[in-house]
Amino acid sequence: MSTGASTKDFASRLDQTADDTEAVLTRVLGDGVLPDEIARPKRLMDAMRYSSLGGGKRLRPFLVVESAAVFGVHRDQALLVGAALECIHCYSLIHDDLPAMDNSDLRRGRPTLHKATDDATAILAGDALLTLAFDIITRDEVHSDATVRLLLTRALARCAGLGGMVGGQMLDLAGEGRFGDKGPVDVARVQQMKTGALLRYGVIAGALLGEATQKEYKALDDYGRALGEAFQIADDLLDVEADAATLGKPAGADAALNKTTFVTQLGVDGAKKRVADLIATADASLSIFGNKGDVLRAAARFVAERKN
Repeated sequence: MSTGASTKDFASRLDQTADDTEAVLTRVLGDGVLPDEIARPKRLMDAMRYSSLGGGKRLRPFLVVESAAVFGVHRDQALLVGAALECIHCYSLIHDDLPAMDNSDLRRGRPTLHKATDDATAILAGDALLTLAFDIITRDEVHSDATVRLLLTRALARCAGLGGMVGGQMLDLAGEGRFGDKGPVDVARVQQMKTGALLRYGVIAGALLGEATQKEYKALDDYGRALGEAFQIADDLLDVEADAATLGKPAGADAALNKTTFVTQLGVDGAKKRVADLIATADASLSIFGNKGDVLRAAARFVAERKN
């Protein structure tokens, strides 16, 4: 690590945020009916918990917590935003795994939700997690200023929706030839939307919570964009080089689906060089924060070096 954030410190902070996020998600996925709700069906709640509790590195909430910490934001506020973001992420995994999408049988080392239950339950659980995210992000506890909550909500909708993750998934499916002949694929654009957008949100959410200056916001935005691309390239490399037991999901899925990826375009060596360049860009983007950016620097290296 470049300065104060040791590997041990980073791992400890990542684990702590995962535990804290789990606690927040457990609370918001409780059985108690909230005002304006009528009932919380047990089968739906069980399915939502199955896919959102007890697994995952919680990298996206971690990015919210640590980017907000740069500005001294209270941890509990950042954890709520991180939980909302994690609900979006978990819903996307449920839907991506469905037979009509990536048709995956394994996620986080166990059966995907539609395999553990059925397609209809999986679709509705994903829908419910998506909507729950916007319930969480608009709560008064997130920030005392309603304008900040509005900015957080709008940014989340745009990063998760048609111009972000969902749009990226559509472009990805088109790139597989799902809707006719397979044409040229702009891999960078697809992955900037499909994968990078939510990772970027984790970073800019911290800037919004911290009411960052324009310069500070841009620095974190640049970092988030570089991190998101590096994450996807690392994921493409893992799909080629790792096995299912390590990944906790099927390996070789990209090749099976005839996907165009960074690895198919750049080759393994070229992809690894691109990751190194992106990590350098991410590191440079944080220079204005000095030592306050050390944990985020460590997060970028974690993304580049992860094994699952």
